[in-house]
Amino acid sequence: MTVLVGFVPTPEGRAAFAAGLAEASRRGEGVLVLNSPRSGAPVSVDVADENTVRDMTARAEQAAVALEIRQGAHDGEVADEVLRVARETDASVIVIGLRRRSPVGKLLMGSSAQRILLDADRPVLAVKP
Repeated sequence: MTVLVGFVPTPEGRAAFAAGLAEASRRGEGVLVLNSPRSGAPVSVDVADENTVRDMTARAEQAAVALEIRQGAHDGEVADEVLRVARETDASVIVIGLRRRSPVGKLLMGSSAQRILLDADRPVLAVKP
């Protein structure tokens, strides 16, 4: 089994990676980082650059945790992609980062994190930076 981390290069994503790495080390499992931009975007700020990937790789090596990073584009909603990959890999836990939102923001806009929390058929670890 593996620990699946939904990652974007933000403070929330970095918090999710750190928590996922710690959880994988505790469980004796590997980490799969899903860093998937939306299909069709010529450039995406959601994709981790080389320095970020290098840093994550070094941190995983230091923790003696096997690391796989997937950066292929996805169609549709990111929550659906996270849930699909969790099923495909039989992830033991999904780790996501949460950002601060106002009550009105929560009411008016959908949330990928909320969809993952509600629809996942396995444990979800949600962390804040």
